Amino acid sequence: MTQTKGIVSAVNGNMVSVTFEGVVSLNEVGYVHVGNARLKAEIIRVRGREAQLQVFEITRGVSVGDRVEFTGDLLSVELGPGLLGQVYDGLQNPLPLLAEKVGYFLERGVYLPALSRTSEWMFTPHVSVGERVVRGDVLGYTPEGALKHRIMVPFHMGDSYEVVFIQTAGTYRVHDVIARVRDAQGHEHELTMAFRWPVKRPVHCYAERLKPTEPLVTSIRTIDTFFPVAKGGTYCIPGPFGAGKTVLQHSTSRNADVDVVVIAACGERAGEVVETLREFPDLTDPRTGRSLMERTVIVCNTSSMPVASREASVYTGVTLAEYYRQMGLDVLLLADSTSRWAQALREMSGRLEEIPGEEAFPAYLESCIAAFYERAGVVRLRSGEKGSVTIGGTVSPAGGNFEEPVTQATLKVVGAFHGLSRERSDARRYPAVHPLDSWSKYPSVLDARAVAYGRSFLRRGAEVEQMMRVVGEEGTSMEDFLVYLKGSFLDSVYLQQNSFDTVDSAVPVARQKHCYAIVMRVLGSVLAFESKDDARAYFSKLGHMFIDYNCCAWNSEAFVEKEKEIRAFLQGESTKIDSEAEGIIRGME
Repeated sequence: MTQTKGIVSAVNGNMVSVTFEGVVSLNEVGYVHVGNARLKAEIIRVRGREAQLQVFEITRGVSVGDRVEFTGDLLSVELGPGLLGQVYDGLQNPLPLLAEKVGYFLERGVYLPALSRTSEWMFTPHVSVGERVVRGDVLGYTPEGALKHRIMVPFHMGDSYEVVFIQTAGTYRVHDVIARVRDAQGHEHELTMAFRWPVKRPVHCYAERLKPTEPLVTSIRTIDTFFPVAKGGTYCIPGPFGAGKTVLQHSTSRNADVDVVVIAACGERAGEVVETLREFPDLTDPRTGRSLMERTVIVCNTSSMPVASREASVYTGVTLAEYYRQMGLDVLLLADSTSRWAQALREMSGRLEEIPGEEAFPAYLESCIAAFYERAGVVRLRSGEKGSVTIGGTVSPAGGNFEEPVTQATLKVVGAFHGLSRERSDARRYPAVHPLDSWSKYPSVLDARAVAYGRSFLRRGAEVEQMMRVVGEEGTSMEDFLVYLKGSFLDSVYLQQNSFDTVDSAVPVARQKHCYAIVMRVLGSVLAFESKDDARAYFSKLGHMFIDYNCCAWNSEAFVEKEKEIRAFLQGESTKIDSEAEGIIRGME
């Protein structure tokens, strides 16, 4: 096949117009030659004999007449053993190796292979000569950290094939031939441990897509109980600057009940990525006892890197997540922040001189965001196993305005909304997920009646608080004041959680159910006080006891003693519980 070539006809920022002879396709990769450097670019529009390319590097020095060569390949990533524990940029260049080669300041035009060409992997065959395989079928296994990495038939091979050769068990490099297969026409194809796949094309190598119903345990009380996320579901975390979006995502990535975590840091500050890189190698995965970094892939395009590759980074992240889903694993993709990705789309749309939509974002912004989140899901593989990709994206609306286009487009497609509040973060109520604005379509780890009962106190307590701001505490009845105190108690001891405490930062489901039953006793108790000061003092003391209780290790001696103290304190003031709460507690126990 003759390679298509072209010459630069115009330059506008990081967009280059190229006149070409031959055949090109949308999303094809090309290289712009500037002196000795080759700048990677992607075709984003084709009109007649002219194509517009988005260059993933700074275009300083590019001029009219420079040569452009097209590869014939779509923008793709390399998939194979060795991805876990890596730190990539949006184009899947390993950043630690780039630093070794060119130093700490990135040079343009330097691209390295994503997977090590020298590392050896212990391969164990799964198929025999004569068996028939299709794309996505397992050829063999190799250990990758704590996981059993499946070596699969490449996803782009759409036919049915007969295995004519398979390597014996032994150590091989990623590009050593481990199998040969023959198609229906009699042509043989050599297969290695690694292959490439276009980032903007979803992987469809499964038997059927299932409805997400199994809760994804994050060990964060307010999420697991009130605003749950399902495995294979989608959720978003919009919030103003400094409200705690990144800390909440880091807590989720550390404690989530998944096999693999992919972090796509898209346009965020470099310091937050550095914090992850420093913390994760020293943290232990509670499921495997190994380093958290061994189950994590980081795709980072920080705000100091070229804007164009921000768009590529979210697609790179979701493609890596889909690859591990095909192994029957549960994968969590955290995109931080989708607003920066949308801004990159807006910038490129402006350079293409497209008709702008609201706030100058492209008119197709909603379909782009929907297509990204639709790549989440639970699937049943042909082997009968299940795998899932859960996508959680943060949104950074200017001034915390949830009416802006990116937030609104995201709300239409996600299954859970964890809205962070400036008011709560300023009051240091973390995680600052607003208990009344947020919602979820997924089932909770607790009984639905218990959750609804707790939310009723949060809602009524907020109404009483608004009323008290107008009429004052003196104009509020004791009954309403107790509702307000109970709502505040639920907020302070259950919704709020200390991410920096070794015990309180991660709360298992069994402990959440146990503690919520005690909270239900407080909410349902029938109390009588002589004055509002007495009521406030009672709930203040109870709240402090419960916060100490939250910091005691689960089922430890201190935990048992503190629980006895709390129950004795409750018995001293009231033994009567309203019938609705009593029925719910009996069902929970």
